[in-house]
Amino acid sequence: MPENFRVILQNRPGVQGEPKETNFHHEVCPFPNSPEPGQVLVKTLYLSVDPALRCRMNESTGVEYMGPWALGEMILGLGGVGEVYQSNHEGYTPGDLVQGAFSWPWTNYFIWEKTSGMDLDKVDRSLVGDRPSLILSVLGLTGLTSLLGIREKGQLTPGANETVVISGAAGACGSLAGQIAKLEGAGKVIGICGSDEKCDYLTGDLVFDSAINYKTQNVAEKLKTTCPDGIQVYFDNVGGDISETVISQMTPNSRVILCGQISVYNNDVPYPPPISASLEAIIAERKISRDRFLVLNYAAKFKSGLEQLITWLADGKIKVRETVAEGLEKAGSAFVSMMKGGNIGKQIVHVADPTKNTQ
Repeated sequence: MPENFRVILQNRPGVQGEPKETNFHHEVCPFPNSPEPGQVLVKTLYLSVDPALRCRMNESTGVEYMGPWALGEMILGLGGVGEVYQSNHEGYTPGDLVQGAFSWPWTNYFIWEKTSGMDLDKVDRSLVGDRPSLILSVLGLTGLTSLLGIREKGQLTPGANETVVISGAAGACGSLAGQIAKLEGAGKVIGICGSDEKCDYLTGDLVFDSAINYKTQNVAEKLKTTCPDGIQVYFDNVGGDISETVISQMTPNSRVILCGQISVYNNDVPYPPPISASLEAIIAERKISRDRFLVLNYAAKFKSGLEQLITWLADGKIKVRETVAEGLEKAGSAFVSMMKGGNIGKQIVHVADPTKNTQ
């Protein structure tokens, strides 16, 4: 019988504190019993690590769709990919590749059943080849967030030569959103990120026209140079001073896609966080749209959105990069690193390789 481990929340960082590796604890736990009728024993292959999990480290998340993690209890993440290890369910066979969102446990092996609060969907292996982790990025909620954010809130007009600026541009959503904006007809795409390596990735490997390192360059001046006619769409992943700088250079009737605000996730403020009175005045005067974007509100468009993403990926029109932490024991440190910008593309944890076991 294989060993089983889990990751629990050992202590909280405090609503104003930065997450630390010591907030997490990796410990041995019992291997699940054989599945009863209607149950499946799942082996975790990959875990998704997401900034939105930060609010679950507090006693109150401040949002209605996610509850806080309990101290001493196993962490439930926003997504995972696994393999059916044993099955006592007519819909699943050992070896099936499966994925789930919102309640995937940070453990090597677990029992799933319909009442567990998470849908367990089978994955077509032909779509992912030897990269099942793609389900956690371009072919999952990350990809849908990027696509539907650009389409539903960005509302780009092909041929209009509109300029799109993306903050957190080398992250999971940002790197996809920039490529999708080009595919949707943007005239120019500018990325803002935190290192020269990330800037080189955006303009060298991807289709970004320019990239700004906010740690070493003057963002306001660089935007004036690269966007002389102003900015029409802003995909906002970070909030804070960077977003105020970008929005101040947006044109009348432009659109902000409010995707994330990672710069303030360690602060005790409501979401979306308040903005300055001067920025509120600019938004009102120029009739800039800026309201919360939550991909779950567009569930009716998930199927068609995934079909589009699958086509683009198969045609080589979208590139996907991952930052991979090896081993379940690295899940906590991967989360801490990601919150500090240590990732390029999607941050994931590789827990195990596939096996083809029989009951």
